[in-house]
Amino acid sequence: MIIQFKVEGMSCQHCVMAVQKELNKLNAKDFKVEIGLVEIDPEKNNLSKEQIKQAIEKAGYIVVE
Repeated sequence: MIIQFKVEGMSCQHCVMAVQKELNKLNAKDFKVEIGLVEIDPEKNNLSKEQIKQAIEKAGYIVVE
């Protein structure tokens, strides 16, 4: 099931690429990153929600819950 993570602090394509880069390090596939939003299926990517959240935060952004 695809879930959405709302992300604060993203303002440009560089921000989008930074988040994509961190998700790629986790070998994630089939995800969508837009300014302020990440859509991903954790189960399909064999990742926990916490791993995804940590990747977004590692890129320098804040996940809004």
